[in-house]
Amino acid sequence: MDVRGPALPVVEQMNVLASLREAATLARSLTVVDSSGRRIGWIPSQASADAVEIPRSALAGILNRVASAHAGVIYDDSVLTLHDDGQGVDVTFERSAPRRFDLVVGADGLHSRVRRLTFGPESQFLTHLGLYIATTSLQGASADRTVLMHNAPGRAVAVHPAVGHEIAAFIFRGPPRSNIHDMGMGQNKQLVVDAYSRLGWRVPELLDRVRDSEDLYFDSVSRVRLDSWARGRIVLVGDAASCVSLLGEGSSMAIAGAATLAHELGAQVDEPATALRRYEHAHRKRVARRQRGVAIASRLLVPATRAGTAVRNIPFQLWPVLASVRRTRATPS
Repeated sequence: MDVRGPALPVVEQMNVLASLREAATLARSLTVVDSSGRRIGWIPSQASADAVEIPRSALAGILNRVASAHAGVIYDDSVLTLHDDGQGVDVTFERSAPRRFDLVVGADGLHSRVRRLTFGPESQFLTHLGLYIATTSLQGASADRTVLMHNAPGRAVAVHPAVGHEIAAFIFRGPPRSNIHDMGMGQNKQLVVDAYSRLGWRVPELLDRVRDSEDLYFDSVSRVRLDSWARGRIVLVGDAASCVSLLGEGSSMAIAGAATLAHELGAQVDEPATALRRYEHAHRKRVARRQRGVAIASRLLVPATRAGTAVRNIPFQLWPVLASVRRTRATPS
């Protein structure tokens, strides 16, 4: 996950930027390799030097510790029903007793239950972008500072140096599956194994890890679009409202969106409807710019053909040459 751009001043104001940097990954570049592991070329992994790349679990843990100091947190439960009567929202849960709230914020991700209960089935709002992603942790750490990626038509596999251990990521093309969210872990693993079974490099070793994994993350890559993010006293933020990227930027957009929502609610305490409109007006401008680039990013990350991969690799081959020229010019004579 990335914390960058408009999210950076937010986490700095929250006094967690130092903690995020301590937990950040070591990655500084993205290197593409061929089937034998030969390095083809590389590019910087971050466009901005002050951006923070951090494992999902570490980011969640740091933000949760801050939130827990100011709010009650209930674990191992889910929302069952939402009833908005105009003055507040009555909420029932699977395990906890019913409660009433002034406002409900659905920050529950791509497959948001709050969105489904309030706006309708996710099929109305999700567009499958033709990709699936699976990640799992690997045994052992790496002192390397580069993400290694290998491509075959319609498939990409990467090994990422995280904190304490490496992470393997599989991103591959595939048609929409209506039952994707009903599939079990075994079926998810089989999809990955079938997609990558004939690839070289470290893939056989990585697939062994997939087969044995107890922490496999698997999902489709989708885009979320709604005409409105609020209905009455229920509002969406983050991926629930506008999943925008497969390159880790969704976390930054969620942080920036939450900060905008909080600011507007604080400024319009007695007028929540006005606050929600102002939040959406401001944050949609950020999201729209990023959603326009998602399809292009998917084609660059996972080209569908060998020719497309060869064209995509050209910047990776040129960047080391350009970087060397820059270093030479910057060196005092």
